[in-house]
Amino acid sequence: MATGDISKHQLESASQPMAKIKLLTMFRLGLFQMGLGILAVLTLGVLNRVMIAELAIPATVTGATLAISQFVAPARIWFGQMSDAKPLLGHHRTGYIWIGAGLFTFILSAALQIIWKLGNAVQAAGGWSWTEQTYGWTALAALIFALYGLAVSASSTTFMALLVDVSDEDNRGQLIGIVWTMMTVGIVIGGITSKILLRPLESPNPSIETLNASINGLFVIVPLIVLGLALLATFGVEKKYSRYTYRSALVNREDKITLGTALKILTASRQTGIFFTFMLVMTTSLFLQEAVLEPYGGQVFGLSVGQSSQLNSFWGIGMLLSLSATGFFIIPRLGKRRTTGLGCLACAVCFILIILAGFSANVKLFQATLVLFGLSAGIGTTGALSLMLDLTAAETAGTFVGAWGLAQAIARGSAVVIGGGILDVGKALFTVPVLSYGLVFATQAVGMVAAVWFLGRVNVKEFRDNAKDAIATIMEGDLD
Repeated sequence: MATGDISKHQLESASQPMAKIKLLTMFRLGLFQMGLGILAVLTLGVLNRVMIAELAIPATVTGATLAISQFVAPARIWFGQMSDAKPLLGHHRTGYIWIGAGLFTFILSAALQIIWKLGNAVQAAGGWSWTEQTYGWTALAALIFALYGLAVSASSTTFMALLVDVSDEDNRGQLIGIVWTMMTVGIVIGGITSKILLRPLESPNPSIETLNASINGLFVIVPLIVLGLALLATFGVEKKYSRYTYRSALVNREDKITLGTALKILTASRQTGIFFTFMLVMTTSLFLQEAVLEPYGGQVFGLSVGQSSQLNSFWGIGMLLSLSATGFFIIPRLGKRRTTGLGCLACAVCFILIILAGFSANVKLFQATLVLFGLSAGIGTTGALSLMLDLTAAETAGTFVGAWGLAQAIARGSAVVIGGGILDVGKALFTVPVLSYGLVFATQAVGMVAAVWFLGRVNVKEFRDNAKDAIATIMEGDLD
């Protein structure tokens, strides 16, 4: 098709009235992210706990295996390019979302069976040791979680592209806010659902047969529900609301981002580098506990698998409340940077309280602290994302959002591995579980204080003075 034909087609499309996405449809789209939140509980909650506590797989091996799904994040760029260039099932986005969702729900159910095989190998060896069987099953587990990560990347990347396609500048912030909040709702629902479906494990020392049957059922029922949510969330939305057809010729620069280019953009400007270093430190510190929270609940507080999986719902409720309230009440009074700093420092205090709760084995204090942690994390996250908008040049907003997505995935994947590694170091240093786990939470507290140090060096004015020139130079290839 000639360029002139494209322009004519775009002008004709633009001249036609476009249906504006309604509030109810925004919430319907949020069902997709809610499903991802539910799956996060299955992987980093239930499965992580079972691997470490019930199957005696080292935390480092567990964390590294689960983190593989995060480290395939650069593939998101390729999936975005594919959805731009090649429609699937008649649509640029929806086909990729559906196929990706179908794949990741199936792969997650299959991954559980491989984990059981790895657990059997550990039991046959009389404990963890690197044998031919454990090498083989660990490698296979890593491979299937890489495939799981690719499927999630394919589905979630094109879903985010769909959000851009169906929204305009005046309602995009509302859409993103609703969808982000719905993901937190999913985490809460995932924790509650896991507790209900894992009730057979409430009895002390459940048999391995009971453990297998309960968790196998959970990993069949919940992924099917998530697949249904993905279909319901996106059915008919692209056809009715997408503006991609007449926008497509104007969005060619974003899909050229590679990991190398994103890293150059992060470091080209002094302020860009400082801010993204802050984001990496903050995000890593925030999620170190993902690999250890449920095992901490089991080994220090004596919680069952179902009870420990519900721990996510406590901090999820707190985060849900603060995500909704921070933008309306705290940021207008304190400003974005102070709000972010407040959230980080409050998180550091919460990590210390989590350690103290472990020394007293006070379950109620532990649960209350998790709610406070959720409130603090929501304040810090909302403040940081709001500040990020000030540190994003309008001409290259997609570049910064894409780079942030990569940075977040790298930080979260690293956090799972680092958290598991610190726990193993703690177990080698201490015989008391609360001290071993406390080392992880203490590291998080120190990390949050370090994040505040980087935050204090962020200068919005300096960024605005030089960021656009630096980014433009990189995009032109002059800084290669």
